Amino acid sequence: LQNQHDDVKKQLLDLQLQHNSLKLEHRKSLESQSLKFSQLQQQRDSEVTNLQDTVFKLREESKLLRKAHQEVHSQLLNAQAQMEEFRQLKEALQKMPGLR
Repeated sequence: LQNQHDDVKKQLLDLQLQHNSLKLEHRKSLESQSLKFSQLQQQRDSEVTNLQDTVFKLREESKLLRKAHQEVHSQLLNAQAQMEEFRQLKEALQKMPGLR
């Protein structure tokens, strides 16, 4: 009985040591995963901020391009109107008998 008791005691000690070792390993793993998760969150937040900045800049650039497009379109319409006016003046001048 004493031998059995000693054997069981030894097994208990071994299991306690193994348990403590596993507990420590688990804690280290948990800390490592928490650190990794925190780094990934920071990276994600940084990427989201950069993307938001990019979207804002692209929207501003789009506004400027639309405005420039409208200005160019307006200038084109003005130029077409002037061309038509010049064409009409040319035709009128050509029809005048004294200028030939």
